[in-house]
Amino acid sequence: MESKNLEGMRVAILATDGVEEAKLVEPRKALDNAGAKTTVLAPHTGKIQAMKHDEKTIKINVDRSLDEADANDFDAVLLPGGALNADALRVIDAAQEFVRSADESGKPIAVICHAPWLLVSADLVDGRTITSYHTIQDDIRNAGGNWVDKEVVRDKNWVSSRQPSDIPAFNREMIKLFSEQREKSKKAA
Repeated sequence: MESKNLEGMRVAILATDGVEEAKLVEPRKALDNAGAKTTVLAPHTGKIQAMKHDEKTIKINVDRSLDEADANDFDAVLLPGGALNADALRVIDAAQEFVRSADESGKPIAVICHAPWLLVSADLVDGRTITSYHTIQDDIRNAGGNWVDKEVVRDKNWVSSRQPSDIPAFNREMIKLFSEQREKSKKAA
């Protein structure tokens, strides 16, 4: 894995009960290993229940509730997958506002599996090229997005992947995107 090229970068991870364990834990570990400071934001405090498909696995600590969070306090966003997680998050106003604010500021957003549902509900996918779990491709297309079936897709400040087998490519491209964004921010400062 790459060096600590994300040292000090603040990454918000938006998730809730039903999050797919591997899609939160593995990308988070990659970010932490690259030096980022990751913060799990959820609709409630305490812990969220992670899953492996339809089986409950670990509970993950919530660092802050979405209501207390401000996208301006973060440099990037990770949206992990899991159908239950994504379906619950997409209807939460604070989650929609958070990703809208991050996207309007040009902050990098990494999404995998069903997570693009939040971007659809936040009305952000029109004109964007993205991938996801294949079962939500109609939702993305109906929202004006260009859905493609690829392991990993970059479109401006977004990186997206489809499923657990894509996680190594997803992590690599997420770190690369976040690192590039960090360099742009340093040059602009």
